Amino acid sequence: MLKKFFKIRERNTSISTEIIAGVTTFVTMAYVLAVLPAMLSGTGLSKESIFLATCLGAGFVSIAMGLFVNFSVALAPGMGLSAYFATIANQHGGIPWDVALGAVFISGIIFLILTVTKVRQLLVEAIPDSMKHAITVGIGLFIAVIGLKMCGLVGINLHLGPSLSGVSHAQGFGHIMGFEWDLLLGKITEPNTLLAIIGLGIIGILISHNVRGAILIGIIAATIIGIPMGLVNLHDFHFALPTFSNFKVNSLNIKGALNATMISVIFTFTFVGLMDTFGTLVSTAHKAKLATGGKSPIIGKAMFVDAAGASLGAFLGVPTLTVYLESASGIAAGGRTGITAIVVGLLFLSAIVLSPIFKLIPDAATAPALIVVGAFMITSSKEINFDDFTESLPAFLTIILMPLTYNIANGISAGIVFYTLLKVITGKYRQVHWLMYFLCALILWRYISFN
Repeated sequence: MLKKFFKIRERNTSISTEIIAGVTTFVTMAYVLAVLPAMLSGTGLSKESIFLATCLGAGFVSIAMGLFVNFSVALAPGMGLSAYFATIANQHGGIPWDVALGAVFISGIIFLILTVTKVRQLLVEAIPDSMKHAITVGIGLFIAVIGLKMCGLVGINLHLGPSLSGVSHAQGFGHIMGFEWDLLLGKITEPNTLLAIIGLGIIGILISHNVRGAILIGIIAATIIGIPMGLVNLHDFHFALPTFSNFKVNSLNIKGALNATMISVIFTFTFVGLMDTFGTLVSTAHKAKLATGGKSPIIGKAMFVDAAGASLGAFLGVPTLTVYLESASGIAAGGRTGITAIVVGLLFLSAIVLSPIFKLIPDAATAPALIVVGAFMITSSKEINFDDFTESLPAFLTIILMPLTYNIANGISAGIVFYTLLKVITGKYRQVHWLMYFLCALILWRYISFN
């Protein structure tokens, strides 16, 4: 009965192969359990709450993907949107974390509506390929910058200037002029920075040798090395089941997110989630030989589960749950059915008991993982046509503005506006999908009205 339900024979696989594939996928994406709490710790959410929400969200939604879609892909909070969440929900002057979670929840509802009405396909078709690849590259750089800052590998040098006194009076918040600051290389002899460099080297060597789970192994190795360096305090370690007292389930503020100033935030969560999901699902479905030409009934069903996962993640207390490209490792190991995803989900749920171990991992050990994820994402730049300036300039603005303005929405917005304007001015307006004109007008209205 199990073989018939999951179409084991039809897809030329076996239960044992699916279990091995599930374990493989989990090992390659389990780094999220260490990285996400460190990344989101500045939002006001506790690390334990983030860890529990990640385990539960990734566990339940991955199992749902396996049961209802019979697809061998797993889900967890997306790195790109988690990085965006970390910047907008910063507890020092950012949007309150509960309001940001409300925006994630609303974006998930919008995603569901777009999925059911088939508008999602229209949106994917409207965005030119150069923009899609530029968004991936820009988010990769954005994630890498967070990792570089987290470990102190990149710092800022301030110069005395006219605006610094105003910033001082405002207790550290305010804008300083461009000539008053410079990016610089951090002190590599500092323990945190040195450990991050060591961890980055370990992960780089392991990936170069095609070692599965290289990022997770690198994080663990860096943590062990951090013990004699005084960055890991073993005296505070005690094994105990996690407490749910700080678990922020159902703490999202939907009413606060229903504000005109939150439009760009909701748009970013929806738009980036849509692009990431579609691209990942198409590539993994092809790898599993379940789709041809980007079309397959399984992709539509998978997008529905993915959309529901976005809202569930917000309910539990983490950013958008989305399909992980690391699922390709399990597919490469032979995973062809939902059993693979179910195994991944069960492993995420069982990881809850490992909470005390993950608490020991210092930020310096997780920072290299973010840098490496950024390196993976930047490879999409080779797909951008830099010979056509109407394609390359919007792509460049999309890429450069994300890390430098510390905002994904700014990069996407600049890319859409300049792509549309350049194509129209150069007489190539027929290359622009009608929906791009609407998005361009919406973006201009938003920045003119609320900046």
